[in-house]
Amino acid sequence: MSVLVTGATGFTGGWLARHLIRTGDSVRALVRPASREAADGLVSTGVDVQEGDLSDAASLAAACKGVEVVYHIAASYRAAGQPASVYRDVNTEGTRRLLAAAEASGVRRFVHCSTGGVHGHIEHPPATEDAPLAPGDVYQETKLEGERVARAAGASGRVEVVVARPIGIYGPGDTRFLKLFRLATGHVMLGAGAAYYHLTFVEDLVEGFRLCGTVPEAAGRTYLLAGRRYTTLKELVAMIASELGTEPPRLTLPVWPVWLAGALCELVCVPLRVEPPLYRRRVEFFTKSRAFDASRAGRELGFSPHVELEEGIHRTAVWYREQGLL
Repeated sequence: MSVLVTGATGFTGGWLARHLIRTGDSVRALVRPASREAADGLVSTGVDVQEGDLSDAASLAAACKGVEVVYHIAASYRAAGQPASVYRDVNTEGTRRLLAAAEASGVRRFVHCSTGGVHGHIEHPPATEDAPLAPGDVYQETKLEGERVARAAGASGRVEVVVARPIGIYGPGDTRFLKLFRLATGHVMLGAGAAYYHLTFVEDLVEGFRLCGTVPEAAGRTYLLAGRRYTTLKELVAMIASELGTEPPRLTLPVWPVWLAGALCELVCVPLRVEPPLYRRRVEFFTKSRAFDASRAGRELGFSPHVELEEGIHRTAVWYREQGLL
């Protein structure tokens, strides 16, 4: 098929664009002019790079021309001091503009990448797609708004919409979970590590996206895309430590004093648009459970992650070492 991928210069979008090329699709990538240099690697794999921006309706119309499926991965992620208006312009209104362009161009299906974070803390794990929605910050709020915009477009009947909620994406090329790997080489853990955490290897995830774009029965549905299993944070850190040949942290610190320190850092740094050395959200990582049931995607899409957690951790650690990050 002829497909469009937004966010293709990012970690997840780049993996998806290359995966779709390998499976035989003709792939076009929407790339902001500022990211054009980062797209050179995509061009070498056969991706057709088209400059544009989610704020530029004309560029979106050109990007959607002749396309059968749009995979909308691009988003404004968390950044220190970034105003809420930026998140809404990209994650909500950018989705609205892209959908309008897709409808006008006769795109058949629109796969909208949301986040499992829209569920917030999972009080009764594992959560399904029908679990309560409790976004915890403006990023998650605007991702949920984007979902609602996409569903409304799907209800119009002019384009098929599938919403995907990926969980804990990691793998070679990602640096977001580098802090977790470094934690496993340290000596201190916040709290008891009893919260659940769920990781999804990026290679499995992008196949899940492809299924969202191709399985006929997926139209109008929402899917959690998650790895084969979840663990407690303590178990996960121990697994990473074993891969790295280190001892897992033995000293535990209480969470709430560190949380208060994070609040103070944000209070001082965010108004100055300085990256705080500590966020409350990063501290809450140690207390909020993230555990999901992706069986709907298994039943309806045939989604079957094949990379075991130990293997994914190994591949990621190898890449970190190659990059000199560990």
